[in-house]
Amino acid sequence: MKGRYHNSFNSGPAPMEDAHEYDELPSKSQRKRDMDALQDIGAELVDLNDQQLASIELPENLRDAVLAARAMKKNEARRRQLQYIGKLMRQVDPAPIRARLDGWLSVSAEHTAQLHHIERWRERLINEPLAVSEFIAAYPEADIQQLRTLIRNTTDERTRGKPPRHFRALFQMVRGLVEARTRSGAPAE
Repeated sequence: MKGRYHNSFNSGPAPMEDAHEYDELPSKSQRKRDMDALQDIGAELVDLNDQQLASIELPENLRDAVLAARAMKKNEARRRQLQYIGKLMRQVDPAPIRARLDGWLSVSAEHTAQLHHIERWRERLINEPLAVSEFIAAYPEADIQQLRTLIRNTTDERTRGKPPRHFRALFQMVRGLVEARTRSGAPAE
């Protein structure tokens, strides 16, 4: 009776070549992470504007699925459509798509950092008297008289509770100087 219940799985060590092939296969968890990453890329495609989406080369069925997902308002339908997009993404090379998405993300991050830089300068100019000298030293092309007038008017409109017209004008002036410096290739200070 012993031979009748022989378990072929426990018949000894597997040959070395089979073990080597098995080690090279990705684990089930890794395959799941890869599929989730493709689905995430698909979700980013859905969030693009029309111009950005048109600039990415996609197979027609994938583009149609992305456009369909945009129109879906119900969460469950949209979730299923995103899963479908992830499935379609397995048939394309995601590297060029990811590179294009990352390129837009880095431009957006740089733009956001520049806006924060401009905002910090504006706040310093309003709140720190010595910041005016630092700003003029950093941006000698600035119209000093106009800068001082905008700072004074911004302070005045804040104390009087008036609409922030000069506050915005000061931001525009600082932004113009910082962006001109960026376009010329010199680092913003």
